[in-house]
Amino acid sequence: MARRIIYIDSKSSKPKYRQIVDSVYRAIEKRMVKKGDKIPSINRICSDFNLSRDTVMVAFNELKAKGVLLSQPGKGYYIASTLIQHEERIFVLFDELNAFKEDLYNSLIASLKGKANVEIYFHHFNFKVFKSLIADSIGKYTSYVIMPATFDNTQHLFSKIPKDKLFILDRLKPDLKLYPVVYQDFESDFYAALVEGESLLKKYRKLVFVNPGGKEPVERIAAFKRFCSEREFICETVKSLYGIRPSLYEAYFLISDRDLVNLVKIAKYYKYKLGKKFGIVSFNDTMLKEVVGGGITTISTDFEAMGKTLAEMILEHKTGQVKNPSKLIVRNSL
Repeated sequence: MARRIIYIDSKSSKPKYRQIVDSVYRAIEKRMVKKGDKIPSINRICSDFNLSRDTVMVAFNELKAKGVLLSQPGKGYYIASTLIQHEERIFVLFDELNAFKEDLYNSLIASLKGKANVEIYFHHFNFKVFKSLIADSIGKYTSYVIMPATFDNTQHLFSKIPKDKLFILDRLKPDLKLYPVVYQDFESDFYAALVEGESLLKKYRKLVFVNPGGKEPVERIAAFKRFCSEREFICETVKSLYGIRPSLYEAYFLISDRDLVNLVKIAKYYKYKLGKKFGIVSFNDTMLKEVVGGGITTISTDFEAMGKTLAEMILEHKTGQVKNPSKLIVRNSL
C-alpha cells in the first residue's frame, strides 16, 4: 500500500519529506484516499523506501499542521480532511517587540498577502524561554522564522526542522549558515554610514559611542574604532550616559531610545542646538525619530525590506544568505 500512495524519486533534488507530502496531496487529488482512510505507517514507509524515521515524521508533522492528517495513538495516521490547504502556518520567534520590530512584522504580514497564518512569540533574550518555545513548536507549523539574537551554538535545537523550512533572521550565525537567512551586517553597515557622514562629522571634536552591551552586537564597536583610527577622530566608547557631561562639538551615537530621549533633554537644558555644535545619531529608524528634536539622524537597516525579503523566501521556498540593506538617514540632529 505504501508504494501505491507514496512515490519517492531518489534522483530528485526535492527533499524526501517534501516528496512524501506531495505524494499524499496527489493521492487525495486523484481520490486514491478519502477522509477517514488509514495511510501507510511510518515504519512501512521507512522500510519500503529506506528512509529515516525523522524524515517521515517531518512530512507527517507538516500534514498534521495543515489539517490533512490525524494521528490516533496506537492505531496510526488517518486522512482528516481532503480539503487541501496549501497555505503556510508560520511560527515567528522574535527577541523582543519594539517600534522597528513592529515595522518588520507588519511588512512580513503585508508581503505574505493573506497566504499564511502567522503566530508570533518573544523570547526576551531568555535562553530557557527560547529553547522551550522552539521545542513546543516542532511539528505544529509549516515554516519557522527564528531571531536567535545573542544566542550561539543553537543548531541542535533545530535538528527536527527541515533546513528549507527554517529561516534565520537579523544575525548571521556561523553554526546556522546552512539555513536561509536575512541578516544585518552590523560592522560593515555602521562603518559605511560613518564614511558616508564623514563630512558632517568633521565639525565635531569628539565622537562618543554609547553602547550598553549585553544584547547589542559587538561588531559595531569594531567598526567605530576602525573608522576613528583611520580618519583620526578623537573617540570614546561608553556603556551609558550616567556621569557624563556632554560638551559642545561632540557627536553621540546612541543605541538605546531611552538614551536618545535623555540626551535630547540634556541638549535642550544646556541650550545646545542639535546639528550645529552638538550632534546625535540614533540606530534603528522609526517614524518618531523623524520629528523628535526637529529630526534625528539615524543609521538603520531597512526593516520593511527585511519583511518583504523574508516573505518572498518563505512563499517561494528560496534559500541562501541575504544581506539586508542599511543606510544613513541624515536629519537635523547631525
